[in-house]
Amino acid sequence: MKQSISINRFVWKFTLKNALFLLIFIGHATFADWATFRGNPQLTGVTNTELSENPQLLWTFQAGDMIESTATVVDGTVYVGALDGSLYAIDAQTGEKRWTYQATGAIKASPSIYEGVIYLGDGEGIFHAIDISTQETKWQFQTEGEIISSANFSGDRVLFGSYDGLLYCLNRENGALIWKFETEGYVHGTPGVWTQPADASGNVQHFAIVTGCDSYLRVLNINDGTQVQQVDLGAYVGASPAISQNRIYCGTYGSEILAVNLDTGEIAWRYRHPKRRFPFFASAALTEDMVIIGGRDKMVHALSPETGESLWTYTAKSRIESSAVVVGRRAFFGTTRGTFIALDVSTGASVWEFATGSSIVASPSVADGKIYIGSEDGILYCFE
Repeated sequence: MKQSISINRFVWKFTLKNALFLLIFIGHATFADWATFRGNPQLTGVTNTELSENPQLLWTFQAGDMIESTATVVDGTVYVGALDGSLYAIDAQTGEKRWTYQATGAIKASPSIYEGVIYLGDGEGIFHAIDISTQETKWQFQTEGEIISSANFSGDRVLFGSYDGLLYCLNRENGALIWKFETEGYVHGTPGVWTQPADASGNVQHFAIVTGCDSYLRVLNINDGTQVQQVDLGAYVGASPAISQNRIYCGTYGSEILAVNLDTGEIAWRYRHPKRRFPFFASAALTEDMVIIGGRDKMVHALSPETGESLWTYTAKSRIESSAVVVGRRAFFGTTRGTFIALDVSTGASVWEFATGSSIVASPSVADGKIYIGSEDGILYCFE
């Protein structure tokens, strides 16, 4: 049964107080860090870190197998997983390996870091909490399916999905199960975390937003795992939701990009290219005035967040499964042809390119003036 969430309808402007709250909520990360898959709990894929106009290759690192995982960067160390089941910790300045952690299966999920602990799942369905200071397992949790979803956080809780069809909420400290929610399909994408603005009494609620392979968008109360909203998206979704104020944006395998209104549980708009009909696998990047998402139609689409109107498109020479990251006035993403590209977000024109020579399905991460991306030949690239 659908229920509406009571949401403060005032526009939530980013004052200094809001920015401080977001900084604490991310987990004591600084703006020099990239601690989770899309950079923040709302999975917007936007950073205020500055990059040079013409980024230069600083170093490369060779992993033992393909890299599909997006790197995370905290305190000058880069963490990335590979299909050989290894999590690599790499010096962000030199590209030298600091240490490795061996999981039980292939790592496709991006590591997430909160207060000195790395959280990630593997292909055998085991979710790991790894203490950075000791480089050893803090605890493990067994699911019944492959884990590709990255972790997200809310207070003392860590959330992730599994191919067993469940969304899990565990205690961050000891891995104890707090609740689990059964969907009707794989949970491939990372759950978003959305905090409802305080009501008149000062009460704040936290919600997990999950878009799954069962074609539904679900909103769950993080406190007890109860579902408070269910929206039929019309096709299954491999992408993670991107959240801004009271709207959620995602692409589907039904060749559409959707905006869902959290106030009403209704689809605010649908975008479909007039000619090309291909699935969207990448997650959206959100700026104040633009939704940017690449597709298997070999295009990047920039849309108005209010209306879904097309602002511009960019045509690449191959599929785009890499989720774009916006840095200033540029959007960076990779292609399955192996090209790492930056577009001017004002015009959609290509302003920088680098050929890696191997397919890219991982997404970029940005921290402390550097940008990172992995490729399917197992190379992690760092540009400064």
